[in-house]
Amino acid sequence: MKMPIDRLDATAGDPAPSSEPAPNLARRNLFKAAAAGAAAIPLARMAKAGGPAPQCAGREPHWRPGTEDQRMADLGNGSYLNPIVAGDHPDPAVLRDGDDYYMTFTPFTTSPGLVIWHSTDLVNWTPVATALHKPMGNIFAVNLCKHDDRYYIYLPTQQAGGDWSIFVITAEHIAGPWSDPVDLEIPGCIDPAHVVGEDGKRYLFVNGIRMIRLTDDGMATDGKLVHAYTPWQYPEDWVVEDFAPEGPKLLRRDGWFYLVSAVGGTAGPPTSHMVIVARSKSVHGPWENCPHNPIVRTRSAAEPWWSRGHATFVEAPAGDWWMIYHGYENGFRTLGRQTLLEPMTWTADGWPVATGGDLSRPLRKPAGGRSGPSGFALSDDFSTDRFGVQWSFHEPRPVEMQRVHRDGHGMLLAGAGTSPADSSPMTCCAGDRAYVVELTLEPSGHAEAGLLLFYNHKAFVGVGFTPDTIKTFEYAQELTWARIKRDNRRVRVRLTNDHNVVTFEYSHDDGHSWQLHTLRMEVSGIHHNVFGDFLSLKPGIYAAGEGTVRLIDFRYRAIKGNPLV
Repeated sequence: MKMPIDRLDATAGDPAPSSEPAPNLARRNLFKAAAAGAAAIPLARMAKAGGPAPQCAGREPHWRPGTEDQRMADLGNGSYLNPIVAGDHPDPAVLRDGDDYYMTFTPFTTSPGLVIWHSTDLVNWTPVATALHKPMGNIFAVNLCKHDDRYYIYLPTQQAGGDWSIFVITAEHIAGPWSDPVDLEIPGCIDPAHVVGEDGKRYLFVNGIRMIRLTDDGMATDGKLVHAYTPWQYPEDWVVEDFAPEGPKLLRRDGWFYLVSAVGGTAGPPTSHMVIVARSKSVHGPWENCPHNPIVRTRSAAEPWWSRGHATFVEAPAGDWWMIYHGYENGFRTLGRQTLLEPMTWTADGWPVATGGDLSRPLRKPAGGRSGPSGFALSDDFSTDRFGVQWSFHEPRPVEMQRVHRDGHGMLLAGAGTSPADSSPMTCCAGDRAYVVELTLEPSGHAEAGLLLFYNHKAFVGVGFTPDTIKTFEYAQELTWARIKRDNRRVRVRLTNDHNVVTFEYSHDDGHSWQLHTLRMEVSGIHHNVFGDFLSLKPGIYAAGEGTVRLIDFRYRAIKGNPLV
């Protein structure tokens, strides 16, 4: 299919906003409640700044094109270039299982959710399973672990505007089937981390940093939530979002328990998030802070990756050590928090040190692994009787999947709500700086449908089609003055996102000729620091109103010939 694309002059080095609204209040309140005891840490105990020299984002990185020309981390020459999983994949939960590695991410309010990815070399990742097929509300960072030959995912969720609690699902095989969720009844907590203590008992650490003992089967609590660790405190003059101790991860090595956590806030200023470490001979403490804290931190807005944190330590096949964590891409907060891989080493006295340096440059791949598949196609011809792993509904109702049917000529999607905002759009996660998506829509009855870039109900852009009208949505508002009367019983629509500048086109002859929409939109400000919720700007399809829309031949392609792709 011919897609003539002219590259726009845009750069990756957009400056950070000079002032930013407060982050998501629900998350902040959780941290305030958890950290009440830590708030009184005297400034005299603050450690000195440390870590590697700042990185430079001045060079334009060159990724290897993969499926659909999506950027691929593995450069094919023994090196890789971050991100290892592009697009909105925050809070990576990583499990090593023999020669295999598995990873999943925060799904937030999307469903189906908790896609599990697989790798054998820590660089090339591809989806292998989906653990949750029914909506559970809003889900934050999860923990993926294996104990006594059984897999567990501990997940914090907030249902129907209520309090947070931590649930658990289990499976005999990583591919499932996964059990129905069980509520552990740990109120007001997020970011669980499973560990087996020196006493053989199982524990969960949560934000705060607090801990609670589990029963031997890991399916219930066996004690009370208690304070576990008072986190290392950064200097007062560092520019961060909030103290917000979160994301604990635990590792046992050479007789020590290493507690890896994050402070500084997961968004806000580019220099906010960071990785800190403490160790102890017992999960009950006392904990000794790493003299190299923070071992990961974005120190300048000129660096290629912002707000880096929420790390897991993982041993590669040949015995070398690595960190997997998330970060925002400089100039592309719209893509959400992406998954990064950085080498690390251990000092002679047993402390971790990051060794990646400038993450805008290629790094040597982990030793000893087998290169496997990388990523997957976002395109979907809707010809098979399945709901593709690339798709999820935004804030779905329990009956959302009942909207989906097939008739052999595409996917039939029943309308819901009255506009993109309340229609629970079907979205996929793009990880490229510049890309094109297009599909054919056939609205029937009193339905309308369209192609969007969707963040949440407060922030989206797109074009919509009723059987006789073209609508334009700019920053979540329909521009009623821009309505165009046109027969839209079958229309192919194209969306080009070129470095956050969005162009729409549509065709009424199956793509033989195209009409350029008169409005272009700039979307670089649609991200968490403006609209909250910790989400990303995703290609989406909506169907609203009374009626049904047939979806035909969805295509995704990163823009070729672009030096940044």
